Amino acid sequence: MSLVRRALPEDADEVLRLRQVMIDSLSAPRAAGDDPAGWHEESLPTLRRRLSEPDGDFAAFVVDHPERPGALAALVVGTIEYRIGRAGNPRGTVGFVFSVATDPEARRRGFARACMDALLSWFRARGAAQVHLTASADAAPLYASLGFRPKPDPLMELLL
Repeated sequence: MSLVRRALPEDADEVLRLRQVMIDSLSAPRAAGDDPAGWHEESLPTLRRRLSEPDGDFAAFVVDHPERPGALAALVVGTIEYRIGRAGNPRGTVGFVFSVATDPEARRRGFARACMDALLSWFRARGAAQVHLTASADAAPLYASLGFRPKPDPLMELLL
């Protein structure tokens, strides 16, 4: 039996906790008194709704924490998006991986890899011809072992 399962609406608080673990690992140190989780309450209703849509374009796969009942050990989240087709992906189906996180107490046990395997299977079942992600230096070896390759990224961003 697999340790990995699809996240449920009742996992939303733990999903946000692990997302915050990931964000904190990538962010500069915060000033004293900053509330890094201040956005969680506003995010919860939407996340719960998205987690309740099993046939949608959003999926989260998790592993329950083996030592802490009610807590999650690992999390992987992804979405499927449509882009106009092109050579190599004529249907235009693209998977995006984000919010890969493991509780600090549960690292080096293969939980993130198991969650990634489940998410990649989900992408394949939905016809994704390619999958994109942004990797931290610490996570790059995991993704490389799964077949991901670095590519030049001309990504730009506008905050509205």
